Amino acid sequence: MKPLIETIRDFDASKAILRARPYGMIEFSQGMLVRIQLKPWPKFASIVEARWLSSWKNVGRESDVCRLYYNQPLLHRNFLTLSYIESTAGTKWQTVVGAMNLLDRIAYLKRSDAIVAELTNSKVSDRLPPRLGWERHMEHKPHRHWIKRFYGTYPAHAMAQSASVPTTRQPISSI
Repeated sequence: MKPLIETIRDFDASKAILRARPYGMIEFSQGMLVRIQLKPWPKFASIVEARWLSSWKNVGRESDVCRLYYNQPLLHRNFLTLSYIESTAGTKWQTVVGAMNLLDRIAYLKRSDAIVAELTNSKVSDRLPPRLGWERHMEHKPHRHWIKRFYGTYPAHAMAQSASVPTTRQPISSI
């Protein structure tokens, strides 16, 4: 029986597990993968969490951390949703790009047609998503919807066969 919550630290060794599990959180720190945590339920973002709890949750945390929460909706298995991004004040660009590139690799593993997201944070400029390959979606809606389309054509970094995901080194403790 598979565990309800599973932690992946080696992307290449866990591709089959990542392909099968629909909900996860990618955590990057200092430009390197810390973990991918797979969950049995989707992440539902809320305005309360984004506005009020985010500053409280990041007190005392590392200064360069980015967490991406993604879902593979039950009724739309050929899409991924980028549900929530959480970062600390000192998060560097390479950390965000590394996490986003890993999300592309997961989309490739799952053969997803696209990743969709809604930007609710007014501090995020509309110039940022296009730099990462996203385009406006559903412009007639009042919200800021974005999509990264694949439809079988994935970026080179997503299709890389070798271990191109930088991981943090875990110290080996002696007994």
